[in-house]
Amino acid sequence: MQTSKFPSLNEQMDLIKRGTVEIIPEDELAKKIENSIKNNKPLRIKLGCDPTRPDLHLGHSVVLRKLAQFQSLGHQAVLIIGDFTGMIGDPTGRNVTRPPLTLDECKINANSYIEQAAKILDIPKTEIRYNSEWLGQMKFEDVIKLAAKYTVARMLERDDFNNRFKSGIPISMHEILYPLAQGMDSVYIKSDVELGGTDQKFNLLVGRDLQREYGQEPQIILTMPLLVGTDGKEKMSKSYGNYIGISDTPDDIYGKTLSIPDNLIFTYFELTTNISKEELKQIKLQLENPEINPRDLKRKLARTLVTLYYNEEKAKEAEENFDRLFIKKDIPENVPEMKLDKPEINIIDLLLQTKFASSKSEARRLIEQGGVSVSGEKITDLDAKVILNSEKILKVGKRKFIKLSTN
Repeated sequence: MQTSKFPSLNEQMDLIKRGTVEIIPEDELAKKIENSIKNNKPLRIKLGCDPTRPDLHLGHSVVLRKLAQFQSLGHQAVLIIGDFTGMIGDPTGRNVTRPPLTLDECKINANSYIEQAAKILDIPKTEIRYNSEWLGQMKFEDVIKLAAKYTVARMLERDDFNNRFKSGIPISMHEILYPLAQGMDSVYIKSDVELGGTDQKFNLLVGRDLQREYGQEPQIILTMPLLVGTDGKEKMSKSYGNYIGISDTPDDIYGKTLSIPDNLIFTYFELTTNISKEELKQIKLQLENPEINPRDLKRKLARTLVTLYYNEEKAKEAEENFDRLFIKKDIPENVPEMKLDKPEINIIDLLLQTKFASSKSEARRLIEQGGVSVSGEKITDLDAKVILNSEKILKVGKRKFIKLSTN
């Protein structure tokens, strides 16, 4: 008798349920896993991503890590790059229409997405598909047949559509088609389980319904929580400025992690790291112990995250740099250098040239907020000139430094 290559049902469910909000339905997932073990056949685990942004942060890593966990259990990870649906624009969580991207923009972002996702997933073992492969081949007749399988009433059960409809905010027809297009991805690749954030629940359920309509065994839905950002209020997002990018420098990952509120420490350990169930229990006990300073656990979290995306040496170096900068009030080692053509430059132009500000308005805001200094002297004058008669250190915010000199 052939021995199964998969862990037991209990072992699999224990890992799969870690940090999970909802499994729909859980008993069907257990049956699928039992059949997978019995037949020695991996389940197909789908995660769809619309490459609307080329950069990923820890919020994106939550579902990617769940996909990686399924990989570690021996199942087939299927990453769907929504280059076609990206041209539609996912209306999830929006109260206005989202501007669509071009196919070229989607493909550029997709390449960056895969490169960053490789820090979490075993890419050589991941099946990567672009949904333009099947959605781009559909004729208008096929779209009509697909649309006939879902009612407007059911589509309006979706919260963001319902709210916009009641408020008289327009809903375009292409937005109505989006959940159907995403659902067709599940039909085409015959997914057994689809992962997503809690805000994707409606779309994932549409995929389950469409599989049933097309005579397939419906996929299981597994939703993960939306990670709260470093501000402790809003979900992590670049637009809120409360994110920790998985491609951030080790210093930035470390420093940003230490800025999260204490009440998020356990959540971040659970959702964004690979530490064991036993270690998680210990962290929970330590957080409940008034004699233990939460900052020590936060430092451990910061080291863990830097190690995940870089290595232990970079984590140690980032911690030393942080201590030198914020505890000893010193300048970190290995500050990047820039040589300027002229010995005199306006402070706003300097912020633009060093790329510490992306626009003049941002540069003015940084100065007005007191976040800019040159060699320890705070700059408050928007028309200030920086004279490079010697080597100078430009500091912006808490962690951005550059050493300036002239040719």
